Amino acid sequence: MFNIRDRGAEIWDRSDRKRRIAIALGSVALAASLPFWADIPILNIVNTPISSFQAVLVYPVGMFILMALGLNIVVGKTGLLDLGYVAFFAIGAYSAAILGTKTHLNIWEILPIGMALAMLAGLLLGLPTLRLRGDYLAIVTLGFGEIVRITAVNTPSIGGPNGIPGVPNPTPIFGVKFDDYKPIFWVVLVMILLVIWMIRRFSVRRPGRAWEAIRQDEDVAMLMGVATLKYKIWAFVIGAAIGGAAGVIFASNSMYVAPDMFSFNISILVLSCVVFGGMGNIWGVVVGGLTLAYLPERIRFISDARQLVFGLALVIIMNVRPDGLLPRKKREKIRKVRETSESSSSGAQS
Repeated sequence: MFNIRDRGAEIWDRSDRKRRIAIALGSVALAASLPFWADIPILNIVNTPISSFQAVLVYPVGMFILMALGLNIVVGKTGLLDLGYVAFFAIGAYSAAILGTKTHLNIWEILPIGMALAMLAGLLLGLPTLRLRGDYLAIVTLGFGEIVRITAVNTPSIGGPNGIPGVPNPTPIFGVKFDDYKPIFWVVLVMILLVIWMIRRFSVRRPGRAWEAIRQDEDVAMLMGVATLKYKIWAFVIGAAIGGAAGVIFASNSMYVAPDMFSFNISILVLSCVVFGGMGNIWGVVVGGLTLAYLPERIRFISDARQLVFGLALVIIMNVRPDGLLPRKKREKIRKVRETSESSSSGAQS
């Protein structure tokens, strides 16, 4: 896998603009064709035993990749440990449920509202807490995620523990109806591509450089004149917006939301996608989200034992690849330099 990654990076670096566009369009077309794979006899091995393959592509695969990309801005790019990311997902989902059932707004009109509310929550959380670091920040964000869920459980006006049923599906666009999983998956795919484009644009501009400096050493970044609090809030708010957008689409697809859907386990799984794929690497996060979302559904036929198999696979792979499946190039180089220096020093001592 890793030689394939290196070979792919080499081909991309040597390609001109036209060839890069062709590679990108071919990759997008391949991703867009995924819902049809289950209908092709030679590819029907991808079928999941319980839920349909198309349903799994939307949730958890599509949703986990989208949320992992948002969390990667906070954890991978900026180095902030956020254990309550599911709160923004829940805020977006409840925005879609409440506005969709109590107003005449359609999902496309609710989408920017849900993102704005999630961004506001990220701002309100970030202003007082982003001066904290490490474990303290993790504890506060974990508490925020639980506060949102418990508030939903104890608020009868939004359904309490029973949740809100009857969330409307997306209204048709250009005659395309969203009563099937395929068009909903394509919507999620477009959102993923837009998020990837946005992150890549940020990464090569001032916010991306500031996030990198904060991740490397926040004290040094502050001494060099980087407005660390401002750029950490930027990361938090942008990540929250992506989580809110995922929540709106999730609620519209499932047509039902309840507090139990937004437990702490979701935050841990999304964080695992980031770490497992490779923190800070967009493509690693996509691979991590795809793997950790699809694998449990594919082995669901072994019932409760699937969690043991899934956990064992994670332990083995993270021991073999501690920086993730597709780590950032800088981290990979640093690790190799450390291994080389350690082996040289041990050889000298012997």
